[in-house]
Amino acid sequence: MNFPLFIAGRIGGSGNGKGFTSLIRKIAILSISLGLAVMIISMAVVTGFQEEIRDKVIGFGAHIQITNYDFNISYEPQPVNSQQDFLSDASNLDGVRHIQVFATKPGIIKTDDDIHGVIFKGTGPDFEWDFFRERMVEGRVPEIHDTIRTDEVIISAHIARNMRLEVNEDLFLYFIQDPPRIRRLTITGIYDTGLEELDKVFTLGDIRHIQQLNNWEEDQIGGFEVLVDHFGSIPRISDQLLDLAPYSLDVQSIRDLYPQIFDWLSLLDMNVYVIITLMILVAGINMITTLLISVLEKTNAIGILKAVGASNLLVRRIFLYHAGMLIARGLLWGNVAGILICLIQGQFGLLALSPESYFVSEVPVNMRLSHILLLNAGTFAISMAMVIIPSYIIARISPVKAIIFR
Repeated sequence: MNFPLFIAGRIGGSGNGKGFTSLIRKIAILSISLGLAVMIISMAVVTGFQEEIRDKVIGFGAHIQITNYDFNISYEPQPVNSQQDFLSDASNLDGVRHIQVFATKPGIIKTDDDIHGVIFKGTGPDFEWDFFRERMVEGRVPEIHDTIRTDEVIISAHIARNMRLEVNEDLFLYFIQDPPRIRRLTITGIYDTGLEELDKVFTLGDIRHIQQLNNWEEDQIGGFEVLVDHFGSIPRISDQLLDLAPYSLDVQSIRDLYPQIFDWLSLLDMNVYVIITLMILVAGINMITTLLISVLEKTNAIGILKAVGASNLLVRRIFLYHAGMLIARGLLWGNVAGILICLIQGQFGLLALSPESYFVSEVPVNMRLSHILLLNAGTFAISMAMVIIPSYIIARISPVKAIIFR
């Protein structure tokens, strides 16, 4: 039998201790529970928000883009030949899911009453429409074929609302060039990602319109979009693609294309660090207070243990076991509360947000087992480390004085 663990269990058992001491223990358990619950919720919400915004940006620009290497920062890129020798090797790279062609061209949507500047993104028959298909609020995505050019396009709900356009209605898209060109297109669908920064500018359709407007050949495109399996593998795959691609082509990750958005998302990490630090400090200080009160209450018992031969280390182990039991109880209830709240929010979306301000309609949650385990392990380890030093006061307790202590 583990004697220190047995005694620690008796100290922390129900009905033990004075009313004040029992209250302090409950407060310590409550502080750990609330702290862990807040940390789990904060981590889930921040990572969920980052993932939601990140996925929306990737939906517009893929994980990696390969374009002509020039200093043109507009949406009028120099053409790239679609028949590249490195594509077969690039497709076989570990982590690469799909490679598709694209092109962009600035344009103006004009109605009888309004005009609106947009970026027309041309896509080929190999384009993955899953992202936009899941976010269609009306209609469908365009059907782009190998041989026949289609006039079908999709626009965002933001553009449709501002320009008073509807599905199956004609869309007149003007392109400022010499001479100016006009395209009469048909709206087949309206999408809404909630990311107004991009929703208000992107219209998607057939890449052949851009090829014809720019007098390109059939094998000339704006560039390639590379989709990968995992976001974390983007740096590695970008470096590999840069080695494979000819010197005339530039490889840019989605972070390079939209640095302002990803820098903003990175700033949210600091909020999580601050919350975790404060919660662990509060829990640790409460545990120190609880341990000191427990030692004060059990001074007489400490004296008796020392008098019958118990070493300072054994007595310290008793109180450290006692502190560990309290921390474990707090972690248990903290996990229950934090995970339950996240599950309810993820399932029912009770907490709504303004899409205009937050780019999402409800508070997103992203629970990962690794995050929960790390938070539990870190909270337990730091809390235990904080109570080790106060436990040394046991060595200063004299057995004689402790036995007669009242």
